[in-house]
Amino acid sequence: MSLRLILGFDYGTKKIGVAIGQLITGQARELCTLKAKNGTPEWNKVEALIKEWKPDAIIVGLPLNMDGTHGDMCLRAAKFARRLSRRYSLPFYTYDERLTTVEAKFERHNRSGQIGNYRNDPVDAIAATLLLQGWLNDKLL
Repeated sequence: MSLRLILGFDYGTKKIGVAIGQLITGQARELCTLKAKNGTPEWNKVEALIKEWKPDAIIVGLPLNMDGTHGDMCLRAAKFARRLSRRYSLPFYTYDERLTTVEAKFERHNRSGQIGNYRNDPVDAIAATLLLQGWLNDKLL
């Protein structure tokens, strides 16, 4: 199976950023931010995204520690990726997403001047876009 359309997820315990990307153009863009409760999303909203976009695969960011080791959040993100894969019969890939949230906040600040509290205007979808774009860039090299 050739990959064309990919959904990227920036996993979090309260919010999960989602982005869409395609190998043909090598571009990713923000889709939405899903609410999560202790890392569990509203599965009906995930399913709606899967049905709407019909991705060929999913990418989930792994928040590795700065030294490259796997912490608790990394293990939870990997578990989330496996759940998505089993639930929707899609291949999944993981991608090192270290510092994407920091980069996303910097990007938001450059776009709108926002500094500080991101609760009402989260950056999770931007972080998902950054990690998916990184994966696409690596894939296309």
